[in-house]
Amino acid sequence: MTFFEQFFSNTIFLTAAFGWLVAQVLKTLIHLIVSKKFVAERLVGSGGMPSSHSATVCALVTAVCYEYGAGSFEFAISLILAIIVMYDAMGVRRETGIQAQVLNEMLKVFEDMGRSEISAHDKLKEFVGHTPLQVLMGALLGILCGVVIYSFLL
Repeated sequence: MTFFEQFFSNTIFLTAAFGWLVAQVLKTLIHLIVSKKFVAERLVGSGGMPSSHSATVCALVTAVCYEYGAGSFEFAISLILAIIVMYDAMGVRRETGIQAQVLNEMLKVFEDMGRSEISAHDKLKEFVGHTPLQVLMGALLGILCGVVIYSFLL
């Protein structure tokens, strides 16, 4: 079996990737409904509802649990990774997004004052982190993706 055959038959990887894909599509649809604008960057961008980071790692944890059991070291490693990723999404990355909003507002004020060397068009990304609700919804979505794949597709 070649590397690519092994890679694309890895159910754990495919479950995690599926969790990410579903979250990104939902995030794009929710953004479209709320803002009435299609933003293609939402398909791959971070931030927003639901958290694709949480969906990915929780789908991974669920798949690992099905494959190796809750008592395995693989499950322990994937669970710790998931906790770190979700904590970071709500903490440092969320604060970075809030700081980006403040800095973008400052850039707009400077531009309005005639300071042309600073442009509000060079905006910082504000969709970086997640609220606790976005992380929770991503986590539930990831678990659901894992359960669906392992219960109905395998």
